[in-house]
Amino acid sequence: MNRKETTKFLSELLIRRKLTGMGKYYASEVTLDYGKGKGKEKRVDFMQFVPQNQISISGIEKGIFICYEIKSCKADFDSGWGLNFEGEQNYIVTTMEAYKAIIKDQFLPFGIGCLVACPMFRTVEDEFEAPSDISDDSLIWDLRAIVPSHKQDRKRPMAELLFCMLRAGK
Repeated sequence: MNRKETTKFLSELLIRRKLTGMGKYYASEVTLDYGKGKGKEKRVDFMQFVPQNQISISGIEKGIFICYEIKSCKADFDSGWGLNFEGEQNYIVTTMEAYKAIIKDQFLPFGIGCLVACPMFRTVEDEFEAPSDISDDSLIWDLRAIVPSHKQDRKRPMAELLFCMLRAGK
């Protein structure tokens, strides 16, 4: 698969496995710092808001933001991925081959985890040893955490991040 197809595969897998469902809200291509000038804006591939519950003000206010950056190849990693994370939890979403080639030997900051595409009935360890071909349509894919994301404090107010998600429209 080429870069564009791999990015599409990972994006669709992320939406299907992590972003949709009861009580989950997300937007794609979320722009932060809109209007600050060229090169000063940040864009997050996917931003998710997960409220603690939807029946009380405090339940909504205790919700968390999770940011996801899709990285399909080395060129994606070289594009400044570390600057786009603004959530309490943050993940790089990639293939096992890209993880092994690029991320495995790098130090990831405390609040950034890594999700890899993995066939449903394989362990992460087996997939690490012999990565499956993501173009294989006979496999059922899932996303698994190979590096956990540790919660960190958010630096932006909830209203700002929700507005940015709303402005993204998707």
